[in-house]
Amino acid sequence: MRRKAYRATDVKDVRLEEVLKRAPAGAVTAGVDIGKEAIYGVVRWSDGSFERPWKAKNPAEVATLVGVLRALAGRRELIVAMESTGSYGEPLHSKLAEAGLTVHRVGGKAAHDYAEVFDGVPSQHDGKDAAVIAELAAFGKSTPWPFRAKSAWEAEMAFWVDWLDIQQNLQRMWIGRLEALLARHWPEATRVLEFSSMTLLRALAHYGGPADLAKDRQASARLASWGGYWLRKEKIEKFLASAAQTVGVPQGAEEVRRMQQYAAMALAARGETRKARGELKRLAAGNEAIQRQAKAVGIGTACVLWVMLGDPKDYSCGEAYRKAMGLNLKERSSGKHQGMLKISKRGPSIVRRWMYFAALRTAQSAFVKPWYEAKKAKDKDRGHGALIAIARKLALALHAVGARGTTFEPWRLFSQKVLVGKQQQAKQRAARSRSNSGREVLVGMGAPPPNPRDLSPGANPGDKKSARGRTPPPPSPVLAPGSALGSVPTVALSSAQVKRV
Repeated sequence: MRRKAYRATDVKDVRLEEVLKRAPAGAVTAGVDIGKEAIYGVVRWSDGSFERPWKAKNPAEVATLVGVLRALAGRRELIVAMESTGSYGEPLHSKLAEAGLTVHRVGGKAAHDYAEVFDGVPSQHDGKDAAVIAELAAFGKSTPWPFRAKSAWEAEMAFWVDWLDIQQNLQRMWIGRLEALLARHWPEATRVLEFSSMTLLRALAHYGGPADLAKDRQASARLASWGGYWLRKEKIEKFLASAAQTVGVPQGAEEVRRMQQYAAMALAARGETRKARGELKRLAAGNEAIQRQAKAVGIGTACVLWVMLGDPKDYSCGEAYRKAMGLNLKERSSGKHQGMLKISKRGPSIVRRWMYFAALRTAQSAFVKPWYEAKKAKDKDRGHGALIAIARKLALALHAVGARGTTFEPWRLFSQKVLVGKQQQAKQRAARSRSNSGREVLVGMGAPPPNPRDLSPGANPGDKKSARGRTPPPPSPVLAPGSALGSVPTVALSSAQVKRV
C-alpha cells in the first residue's frame, strides 16, 4: 500500500491529462463524501486501483469538481456515487444532474460496515469514505439516483407537512410546561378540563391562574362563550369552584405572567396546526392515494407518508413500503444467544413518529382493541410492543390502500381466529393471576392449606408402598392459640410442602 494513500489533492490542482496517461482503460467509478465545509472525491479505475482523494471546498468549488468529473466522463464511462447525506449534498447532486452525469446512491450503513473490509482498519475519515463508496458502487452495491426537482404542488405540500410537524412539537412542549405549572399552582384544573379543551388554554391565557379567575364575576359567561355548546353549566361551576378552593401554591406576578405566556404560545401553535391541516386537506383533494390513506390514518399522517416516502405505487410490495418506514424487524442472534426482534429505525424518524400516533388511534377501534389488550396483558401490562406491532400491520394496509385501491377495514388487520385466541388466552391468564394472588394472600395470612393431614408423609393409608422406608408420621398437631386465622396446626405448617398453582 502506498504511504499516505489518503492525502488529498486540491481539485483545482488536478491535471486530468496526466492522470489519464497512467490510468488503465475501462469504466471508472467516482465516490464522493459530502461534508459541511469540504467534499472529497476518489476515482476508482477498472483494475481496482485508486487515485488519491480530490478535495473541493463546499460550496465554493462545487462547480470546479463537477467540471473535472464531466471532463473525465467525456473520456471514460463514469458513474458518480454518493451517500444520501441530506441537504449538504443537494447542490452537488443538482449540478451533477445538470452536467448530464450518472449518479448512484450508496447506503450509509453499507459504507460504514465495509470500512474494515476495505483496508483491514475499522477507521473512518473523509478520504477513505469516498474510496469505500466508489468500491461499493463498482461492485454493484448502489442504486441509480437521478435528481428530480420538486413540482410546485410537491414543494407546497412538503412545506405544510414540515410546518405541521413543527407546530405539533411546539404545542406538545408548551402544554408539557403548562402541566408542570398547573400541578404546582392549580392541580384541580386538569381534573375538570383537559388540555385538549380550548377553554382551559384560553382561561389560562386570559387570567394566568386560579386567583384572578375566582375574583372575576363575569368568569362564568366568558367560559361559556369559549366553550360553546359542548361545555355544560355543571362543568363551568365545578371549574370555578376548583379555582376558588384550590390547594395549589399561591402565584406571584411573574408566575401569573409565565402561565399566560405559555398558554398563549400553546394556543398559537394549536391554531397553526389547524391551519396546516386545512392546507394539506386542500392540496390532497385531487390525490386518490392520499385520500384513501387519510380515511385510515388521517390527512396529516397520509401527507407525511407521501412527502417522505413518495407514491406507494413505486414500491413493489407492502414489505418494501414498511422497510422504507424503518419498521422492518432486525435480529442479532448467535449460537445459544437469541436476540430480541427490534425495528431497524431506518429512514426519516418523522414517519415512525406519525405512524406510532396512528397506531394509538387504531388501537381504540373495536376490532383492534381486543388484540391490543391481550398483547398488552401478555407483555406484563406494557403496551409499547403491541403499538409497534399495530404500526407494522398498518404499514402493510396503507400500501394496499394507496397502491391497489383497497378499502381500509380495521378488522382485516388481524385474523378473527387470532383475535378469539388472544381473548381466550388473556382471560385464562387473568383467571390464573387472580387464583394465585388469592391463594398467596391466604397462605401469607396463616390460613391452613386444604386437608393438612393428607400433606404429611405416609398419612395416606392407601399409599403404604410409597411410605416404606420413610420416617414415622409425626404426632398429632398442636393448635396454636389465637383467632381462626391464627389457629393453624403448627406441625402442618412446618412439614407441609405447598405447591403454588
